[in-house]
Amino acid sequence: MKVEIDENSGFCFGVVNAIEKAEEELTRGPLYCIGDIVHNSLEVERLRKLGLYTIDHEVFARLKNCRVLFRAHGEPPSSYRMAEQNHVEIIDASCPVVLNLQQKIRKAFLTEKEAQVVIYGKRGHAEVNGLVAQTNGEAVVVEDETDIENIDFSRPVILFSQTTKSLDGFRSMVERVKARARNSVTVNDTICRKVANRIPQLKEFAARHDVILFVSGEKSSNGRQLFAVCRDVNPRTYFVQGEDDIREEMIRDARSVGITGATSTPHWVMEAILHRLETDPF
Repeated sequence: MKVEIDENSGFCFGVVNAIEKAEEELTRGPLYCIGDIVHNSLEVERLRKLGLYTIDHEVFARLKNCRVLFRAHGEPPSSYRMAEQNHVEIIDASCPVVLNLQQKIRKAFLTEKEAQVVIYGKRGHAEVNGLVAQTNGEAVVVEDETDIENIDFSRPVILFSQTTKSLDGFRSMVERVKARARNSVTVNDTICRKVANRIPQLKEFAARHDVILFVSGEKSSNGRQLFAVCRDVNPRTYFVQGEDDIREEMIRDARSVGITGATSTPHWVMEAILHRLETDPF
Protein backbone atom coordinates (compact mmCIF):
# COMPACT_ATOMS: atom_id res chain seq x y z
CA MET A 1 0.00 0.00 0.00
CA LYS A 2 1.35 3.39 -1.03
CA VAL A 3 0.93 6.23 1.49
CA GLU A 4 1.53 9.88 0.60
CA ILE A 5 1.28 13.15 2.53
CA ASP A 6 -0.09 16.07 0.51
CA GLU A 7 2.85 18.46 0.08
CA ASN A 8 0.45 21.43 -0.06
CA SER A 9 -1.27 20.63 3.23
CA GLY A 10 -0.53 21.91 6.70
CA PHE A 11 -0.17 25.26 8.39
CA CYS A 12 -0.61 28.48 6.43
CA PHE A 13 1.87 31.33 6.95
CA GLY A 14 -0.27 33.02 9.60
CA VAL A 15 -0.47 29.92 11.77
CA VAL A 16 3.24 29.09 11.30
CA ASN A 17 4.10 32.63 12.42
CA ALA A 18 1.83 32.42 15.48
CA ILE A 19 3.24 29.09 16.63
CA GLU A 20 6.84 30.15 16.07
CA LYS A 21 6.23 33.32 18.11
CA ALA A 22 4.60 31.27 20.86
CA GLU A 23 7.48 28.81 21.01
CA GLU A 24 10.01 31.63 21.11
CA GLU A 25 8.17 33.48 23.88
CA LEU A 26 7.64 30.30 25.89
CA THR A 27 11.42 30.09 26.41
CA ARG A 28 10.91 33.14 28.65
CA GLY A 29 8.19 31.47 30.71
CA PRO A 30 4.43 30.84 30.67
CA LEU A 31 2.26 32.71 28.20
CA TYR A 32 -1.49 33.28 27.76
CA CYS A 33 -3.37 33.09 24.46
CA ILE A 34 -6.88 34.41 23.79
CA GLY A 35 -8.62 31.40 22.27
CA ASP A 36 -6.97 28.29 20.85
CA ILE A 37 -3.84 29.34 18.98
CA VAL A 38 -4.96 26.99 16.21
CA HIS A 39 -8.11 24.91 15.77
CA ASN A 40 -6.34 21.65 16.44
CA SER A 41 -6.58 20.06 19.88
CA LEU A 42 -3.35 18.04 19.53
CA GLU A 43 -1.27 21.12 18.73
CA VAL A 44 -2.99 23.12 21.49
CA GLU A 45 -2.15 20.36 23.99
CA ARG A 46 1.48 20.21 22.81
CA LEU A 47 1.89 23.93 23.41
CA ARG A 48 0.00 23.78 26.71
CA LYS A 49 2.65 21.40 28.00
CA LEU A 50 5.22 24.06 27.13
CA GLY A 51 3.30 26.68 29.14
CA LEU A 52 0.83 28.25 26.69
CA TYR A 53 -2.51 28.68 28.48
CA THR A 54 -5.70 29.29 26.53
CA ILE A 55 -8.05 31.90 27.99
CA ASP A 56 -11.19 33.73 26.88
CA HIS A 57 -11.83 37.47 26.73
CA GLU A 58 -13.47 37.48 30.17
CA VAL A 59 -10.29 36.14 31.78
CA PHE A 60 -8.16 38.43 29.63
CA ALA A 61 -10.02 41.46 31.03
CA ARG A 62 -8.86 40.52 34.55
CA LEU A 63 -5.20 39.91 33.75
CA LYS A 64 -2.52 42.40 34.75
CA ASN A 65 1.25 42.62 34.34
CA CYS A 66 1.65 39.51 32.21
CA ARG A 67 2.16 38.46 28.57
CA VAL A 68 -0.68 37.57 26.20
CA LEU A 69 -0.41 36.30 22.65
CA PHE A 70 -2.90 37.53 20.05
CA ARG A 71 -3.34 34.64 17.60
CA ALA A 72 -3.44 34.80 13.79
CA HIS A 73 -7.22 35.48 13.70
CA GLY A 74 -6.64 39.04 14.92
CA GLU A 75 -8.22 40.96 17.79
CA PRO A 76 -10.65 43.90 18.02
CA PRO A 77 -9.36 47.38 19.01
CA SER A 78 -10.81 46.91 22.50
CA SER A 79 -8.30 44.15 23.24
CA TYR A 80 -5.38 46.47 22.51
CA ARG A 81 -6.87 49.19 24.71
CA MET A 82 -7.46 46.75 27.56
CA ALA A 83 -3.90 45.41 27.35
CA GLU A 84 -2.53 48.93 27.63
CA GLN A 85 -4.75 49.75 30.60
CA ASN A 86 -3.79 46.58 32.47
CA HIS A 87 -0.06 46.70 31.64
CA VAL A 88 -0.27 43.51 29.62
CA GLU A 89 2.53 42.87 27.13
CA ILE A 90 1.05 41.91 23.77
CA ILE A 91 2.77 39.28 21.64
CA ASP A 92 1.00 40.13 18.41
CA ALA A 93 0.81 37.14 16.06
CA SER A 94 -2.11 38.51 14.04
CA CYS A 95 -1.87 37.38 10.42
CA PRO A 96 -0.73 40.26 8.17
CA VAL A 97 -3.51 39.37 5.72
CA VAL A 98 -6.11 39.75 8.50
CA LEU A 99 -4.56 43.00 9.76
CA ASN A 100 -4.67 44.42 6.24
CA LEU A 101 -8.34 43.46 5.96
CA GLN A 102 -9.12 45.09 9.31
CA GLN A 103 -7.54 48.32 8.06
CA LYS A 104 -9.54 48.23 4.81
CA ILE A 105 -12.81 47.72 6.65
CA ARG A 106 -12.04 50.46 9.17
CA LYS A 107 -11.17 52.89 6.35
CA ALA A 108 -14.37 52.04 4.44
CA PHE A 109 -16.46 52.51 7.57
CA LEU A 110 -14.90 55.87 8.44
CA THR A 111 -14.80 57.35 4.94
CA GLU A 112 -17.95 55.95 3.30
CA LYS A 113 -20.40 56.93 6.03
CA GLU A 114 -23.48 56.54 3.84
CA ALA A 115 -22.60 52.96 2.92
CA GLN A 116 -23.44 49.65 4.60
CA VAL A 117 -20.36 47.50 5.32
CA VAL A 118 -21.17 43.83 4.74
CA ILE A 119 -18.87 40.91 5.63
CA TYR A 120 -19.29 37.47 4.09
CA GLY A 121 -18.18 35.11 6.85
CA LYS A 122 -19.05 32.88 9.75
CA ARG A 123 -20.91 34.76 12.47
CA GLY A 124 -19.10 34.50 15.81
CA HIS A 125 -15.80 33.40 14.25
CA ALA A 126 -12.81 35.08 15.93
CA GLU A 127 -11.62 36.72 12.73
CA VAL A 128 -15.10 37.98 11.89
CA ASN A 129 -15.55 39.38 15.40
CA GLY A 130 -12.37 41.40 14.91
CA LEU A 131 -13.55 42.64 11.52
CA VAL A 132 -16.97 43.71 12.77
CA ALA A 133 -15.31 45.55 15.66
CA GLN A 134 -13.59 47.84 13.13
CA THR A 135 -17.06 49.28 12.44
CA ASN A 136 -18.13 49.68 16.07
CA GLY A 137 -20.29 46.60 15.60
CA GLU A 138 -22.31 48.10 12.73
CA ALA A 139 -21.19 45.80 9.89
CA VAL A 140 -23.68 43.18 8.73
CA VAL A 141 -22.39 39.59 8.63
CA VAL A 142 -23.86 37.32 5.97
CA GLU A 143 -23.29 33.57 6.10
CA ASP A 144 -25.88 32.44 3.57
CA GLU A 145 -28.80 33.64 1.44
CA THR A 146 -31.14 34.10 4.40
CA ASP A 147 -28.84 36.72 5.95
CA ILE A 148 -29.16 38.97 2.91
CA GLU A 149 -32.47 40.16 4.39
CA ASN A 150 -30.45 41.97 7.08
CA ILE A 151 -28.73 44.27 4.59
CA ASP A 152 -30.07 47.81 4.28
CA PHE A 153 -30.36 48.08 0.51
CA SER A 154 -31.45 51.71 0.70
CA ARG A 155 -27.72 52.41 1.17
CA PRO A 156 -24.70 51.65 -1.05
CA VAL A 157 -23.09 48.34 -0.08
CA ILE A 158 -19.38 47.69 0.49
CA LEU A 159 -18.80 43.93 0.57
CA PHE A 160 -15.79 42.15 2.09
CA SER A 161 -15.06 38.50 2.88
CA GLN A 162 -13.54 36.62 5.79
CA THR A 163 -10.09 35.58 4.57
CA THR A 164 -10.72 31.82 4.81
CA LYS A 165 -14.02 31.59 2.93
CA SER A 166 -14.26 29.84 -0.43
CA LEU A 167 -14.05 31.81 -3.67
CA ASP A 168 -17.11 30.04 -5.09
CA GLY A 169 -19.15 30.90 -2.01
CA PHE A 170 -18.06 34.53 -2.14
CA ARG A 171 -18.84 34.84 -5.86
CA SER A 172 -22.28 33.39 -5.27
CA MET A 173 -22.90 35.86 -2.44
CA VAL A 174 -21.76 38.76 -4.67
CA GLU A 175 -24.29 37.76 -7.32
CA ARG A 176 -27.12 37.53 -4.79
CA VAL A 177 -26.30 40.88 -3.19
CA LYS A 178 -26.06 42.62 -6.57
CA ALA A 179 -29.40 41.12 -7.59
CA ARG A 180 -31.07 42.82 -4.59
CA ALA A 181 -29.14 46.09 -4.61
CA ARG A 182 -30.82 49.40 -5.34
CA ASN A 183 -27.57 51.37 -5.08
CA SER A 184 -23.92 50.70 -5.85
CA VAL A 185 -22.17 47.53 -4.63
CA THR A 186 -18.41 47.76 -4.11
CA VAL A 187 -16.88 44.26 -4.03
CA ASN A 188 -13.60 43.60 -2.20
CA ASP A 189 -12.21 40.11 -2.77
CA THR A 190 -10.32 39.70 0.50
CA ILE A 191 -9.97 35.90 0.50
CA CYS A 192 -6.48 34.60 1.30
CA ARG A 193 -5.11 32.87 -1.79
CA LYS A 194 -3.20 30.36 0.34
CA VAL A 195 -6.61 28.97 1.29
CA ALA A 196 -8.34 29.54 -2.06
CA ASN A 197 -5.55 27.93 -4.09
CA ARG A 198 -5.69 24.83 -1.94
CA ILE A 199 -8.97 23.72 -3.51
CA PRO A 200 -7.78 22.84 -7.04
CA GLN A 201 -4.64 21.26 -5.57
CA LEU A 202 -6.74 19.26 -3.14
CA LYS A 203 -9.11 18.00 -5.82
CA GLU A 204 -6.19 16.66 -7.83
CA PHE A 205 -4.66 14.99 -4.78
CA ALA A 206 -7.95 13.40 -3.70
CA ALA A 207 -8.59 12.01 -7.18
CA ARG A 208 -5.33 10.10 -7.44
CA HIS A 209 -5.74 8.01 -4.26
CA ASP A 210 -8.10 5.18 -3.34
CA VAL A 211 -8.58 6.56 0.18
CA ILE A 212 -8.10 10.02 1.68
CA LEU A 213 -7.49 10.55 5.39
CA PHE A 214 -8.36 14.19 6.01
CA VAL A 215 -6.68 15.37 9.20
CA SER A 216 -8.19 18.31 11.07
CA GLY A 217 -9.48 19.55 14.38
CA GLU A 218 -13.24 19.51 14.82
CA LYS A 219 -13.30 23.28 15.48
CA SER A 220 -11.66 24.20 12.19
CA SER A 221 -14.00 25.91 9.71
CA ASN A 222 -11.32 25.62 7.06
CA GLY A 223 -11.05 21.90 7.85
CA ARG A 224 -14.76 21.26 7.35
CA GLN A 225 -14.72 23.21 4.08
CA LEU A 226 -11.73 21.36 2.63
CA PHE A 227 -12.96 17.97 3.87
CA ALA A 228 -16.16 18.51 1.87
CA VAL A 229 -14.07 19.32 -1.22
CA CYS A 230 -12.17 16.04 -0.81
CA ARG A 231 -15.28 13.96 -0.23
CA ASP A 232 -16.98 15.37 -3.33
CA VAL A 233 -14.05 14.12 -5.41
CA ASN A 234 -13.36 10.91 -3.48
CA PRO A 235 -16.23 9.27 -1.51
CA ARG A 236 -13.70 7.27 0.48
CA THR A 237 -12.57 10.37 2.38
CA TYR A 238 -12.47 10.08 6.16
CA PHE A 239 -12.23 12.87 8.74
CA VAL A 240 -9.67 12.05 11.45
CA GLN A 241 -8.02 14.13 14.16
CA GLY A 242 -5.04 11.84 14.67
CA GLU A 243 -3.69 8.32 14.33
CA ASP A 244 -6.01 6.97 17.05
CA ASP A 245 -9.04 7.71 14.84
CA ILE A 246 -7.94 5.39 12.05
CA ARG A 247 -9.94 2.17 11.68
CA GLU A 248 -9.13 -0.88 9.60
CA GLU A 249 -12.26 -0.58 7.47
CA MET A 250 -11.17 2.89 6.31
CA ILE A 251 -8.18 1.55 4.39
CA ARG A 252 -9.42 -1.95 3.54
CA ASP A 253 -8.39 -2.99 -0.01
CA ALA A 254 -6.77 0.39 -0.65
CA ARG A 255 -3.72 0.38 -2.91
CA SER A 256 -2.97 4.03 -2.15
CA VAL A 257 -3.82 6.32 0.77
CA GLY A 258 -3.46 10.08 0.70
CA ILE A 259 -3.02 12.08 3.89
CA THR A 260 -3.98 15.73 3.79
CA GLY A 261 -5.45 18.36 6.08
CA ALA A 262 -6.53 21.89 6.85
CA THR A 263 -4.40 25.01 7.13
CA SER A 264 -4.64 24.41 10.90
CA THR A 265 -3.29 20.84 10.75
CA PRO A 266 0.23 20.26 12.16
CA HIS A 267 2.55 18.40 9.85
CA TRP A 268 3.76 16.24 12.73
CA VAL A 269 0.25 14.79 13.15
CA MET A 270 0.14 13.79 9.48
CA GLU A 271 3.62 12.27 9.77
CA ALA A 272 2.47 10.22 12.78
CA ILE A 273 -0.41 8.83 10.69
CA LEU A 274 2.01 8.02 7.86
CA HIS A 275 4.28 6.18 10.29
CA ARG A 276 1.33 4.26 11.73
CA LEU A 277 0.15 3.08 8.31
CA GLU A 278 3.64 2.11 7.19
CA THR A 279 4.57 0.21 10.37
CA ASP A 280 1.27 -1.12 11.72
CA PRO A 281 -1.40 -1.15 8.98
CA PHE A 282 -3.73 -3.36 11.02
